[in-house]
Amino acid sequence: MSDSDLRLVNLTKRFGIFTAVDDLSLTIPQGGFFALLGASGCGKTTTLRMVAGLEEPTSGKVLLGGKDISRLRPYKRPVNTVFQSYALFPHLDVFENVAFGLRRRGVGDIRAQVERMLALVQLEGYGKRRPAQLSGGQQQRVALARALINHPQVLLLDEPLGALDLKLRRQMQIELKRIQTEVGLTFVHVTHDQEEAMTMADTVAVMNAGRIEQLGAPAEIYEFPSTPFVANFLGQSNLLAGEVSGRSGEDVMVSAYGSRFSLPAARCRAVDGDVYLGYGRKSCTSRRTPTRCRRATSG
Repeated sequence: MSDSDLRLVNLTKRFGIFTAVDDLSLTIPQGGFFALLGASGCGKTTTLRMVAGLEEPTSGKVLLGGKDISRLRPYKRPVNTVFQSYALFPHLDVFENVAFGLRRRGVGDIRAQVERMLALVQLEGYGKRRPAQLSGGQQQRVALARALINHPQVLLLDEPLGALDLKLRRQMQIELKRIQTEVGLTFVHVTHDQEEAMTMADTVAVMNAGRIEQLGAPAEIYEFPSTPFVANFLGQSNLLAGEVSGRSGEDVMVSAYGSRFSLPAARCRAVDGDVYLGYGRKSCTSRRTPTRCRRATSG
């Protein structure tokens, strides 16, 4: 664990009787590309807004570098947010949009810093243009430059590619990853798009009903989903209810619908009791508690 990690400790957010984020504890490593992935209403954007200071937690803490920032105002937190709508100032040109945060803080030598940032997002020569004269992808790059020029410890990305068409969205996935690698900042990316998360993130947290269903590297989550929800969310899965009937060497024996199946134990998250058998990936998943059951994989 690094001193600069972002930590969420028992974070909860309730709106009346509805719990949007439910006792969430999570460590986001410094300098990595982290994705919060989930369907609409799962609590991912609310989590991001609590980190940004745009929502106050009902309980729990947000720690950055060991410091509790849970009650700090947004502008006092060392984080910046890039929204899906970009939120550029239409009356300012690209240069002044990027320079806005520096001017507010009275920073000197603005021109050199803005030009370096425009070069980073490959918008050299666009400084005099207004946002309305730019494409959606170019506006997104301006929003990124405006956030990055403030040198935040964490950059929060709230579905930043959602307004782009498919081709441009895929191009921007590559660009976002390139920029994150080059600047070395912690990126926390909220998305409902599985492809985005799997393409860009070093670590993915799959959220459901305000909780983390599974956390891990993209390939690990795809190959070894730990619950039926994750298996189905990351692709179409054929799950058969079965029961572990024993072991045979390195294999787990599963009985399902009058048949017996032999599965490599290394691919199984559950090795006894009631399970879900994932057809196509030769693995099995526990189904003791259906909403949070442990499981291996499915396909």
